[in-house]
Amino acid sequence: MQKKQNKKQGERLTASLPYLIALASGILMGLTVAPVGAWFLAWIALVPLWVLVVTSAKSKNQFPPAFLWGIGYHGVALFWITGIHPMTWLGVPWLPSLAITLFCWGFISVLGGVFVTIWAAVMVRLGGQKSWLRILIGTAVWCGLESLWSAGPLWWSSLAYTQSPHNLVILHLGQLSGPNTVTAAIVAVNGLIAEGWTNRQQAKSAKISSVFFAPLRLVNKYWVIATGLLITLHLIGFILYSRPIAQPLEAALKVGIVQGNIPNRLLRSSEGFRRAQENYTNGYLTLADQGVDAVLTPEGALPIFQRNLMETALVAAVKKKGVVAWIGAFGERGDSYTISLFTFNSKGEIVSRYDKAKLVPLGEYIPFEGILGGIIQRLSPLDAHQVPGSANQVFDTPFGRAIASICYESAFGEQFRRQAAAGGQFILSSSNDAHYTASMPFQHHAQDIMRAIETDRWSARATNTGYSAFVDPHGRTLWISGYNTYETHADTIYRRQTQTLYVRWNDWLTPLLLMCSGGAWLLTQFSDPNKISN
Repeated sequence: MQKKQNKKQGERLTASLPYLIALASGILMGLTVAPVGAWFLAWIALVPLWVLVVTSAKSKNQFPPAFLWGIGYHGVALFWITGIHPMTWLGVPWLPSLAITLFCWGFISVLGGVFVTIWAAVMVRLGGQKSWLRILIGTAVWCGLESLWSAGPLWWSSLAYTQSPHNLVILHLGQLSGPNTVTAAIVAVNGLIAEGWTNRQQAKSAKISSVFFAPLRLVNKYWVIATGLLITLHLIGFILYSRPIAQPLEAALKVGIVQGNIPNRLLRSSEGFRRAQENYTNGYLTLADQGVDAVLTPEGALPIFQRNLMETALVAAVKKKGVVAWIGAFGERGDSYTISLFTFNSKGEIVSRYDKAKLVPLGEYIPFEGILGGIIQRLSPLDAHQVPGSANQVFDTPFGRAIASICYESAFGEQFRRQAAAGGQFILSSSNDAHYTASMPFQHHAQDIMRAIETDRWSARATNTGYSAFVDPHGRTLWISGYNTYETHADTIYRRQTQTLYVRWNDWLTPLLLMCSGGAWLLTQFSDPNKISN
């Protein structure tokens, strides 16, 4: 009897092992980003799942638990979402606030699990018996799914961002075809390592022991190719990283940043508005006296409508000092409003406006509004309905056209690419991450680093509570603020009109990979008529 119980326990453990392995490796991938930042794990964390997928495809056993891998990765990487709780300052009771927060975190984690499950299903169905075909299809499909996901509103945790801000060399591959270039590199290297492992296990099971074949077990060709590919990709990135950055005096622009440090819980109060006016006005005056050309403020620095901006002390200071200011406030569109960044010229006049195009789910619009709309308000001090800006905006300033980004838009490389292609010469990123823990703004900063590299542009990033920063076109952080601190800082950026391959041709790599993998799969099918009939 005891032997039977032990046998059953062993069988249960064996059956659950793939699930544990998948979940653990997904968690390892999640540790690549802030707050841990173990970026190097990204080059091996997909290997266990890949092996499980291949094993399932060959043995036709139970489908591998790819769903848990996706939950592990996205759940850990996006754990900062839970920092929005408690929302009592919005009038949401503690318990409903917890339920809403867990729902949002769980929903995006499940969505990540569905994403990886689709990838695994395609691998099982189309991967076949050829390692090279699985590597090609696995890389292409992953990139294709990331492109599809990034076209929607719930996008943040690409594989590419696991390398930012630490591995700037590999991030320079983004100049070739955007973030999917880095994603493709990570998936391909993981695939090669995994295929090397499976081939090694097959060789052991086949009991290859002759003197002639024994060395093959020690020198695995897939591991050699993986090592060579990893080195080659980093060499290409290093070449791009090593290019000098021209800094002509006529292109110089001295920009000041004010980090006002106004907690979001005060935004709905008169005290909060008073502090905002005081902090941003004093910060502007300090920077103007330092001789800056312009001052950048965060998203929603003054939480009021455009029609009321002209009456503020900050705009009065602009009129007095004559230094250009980019002020975050709320625009109006009929009965609705936008989160906007306004350009005030040296006369204190509004000469351009950029409206946030990518809104934060739950924070700025309510998914499933029929269900949640009655129990939660938007994370804004205004009661009106918020709408997104146009997808094809340009942002002209007295210093030339800029690439504008407001908060959540930092995750969407296409937003930056399009504006760079339209003539944007430098990046202005304006954000408010005050309702999250410190890991979120650091991930946000990592996203902005990727966008600076991909577009080959200097970037000035102003946030409410941190992290504000200046970044050069190679992704190097020239200055970064503290967290939950009031700060002002001035630095020089340079206007650029260069165009990377990504800016000119968009993401050409993903369609190419999909076409090549599709063509290769068809060739394997036609080469074996039995597969077609099956």
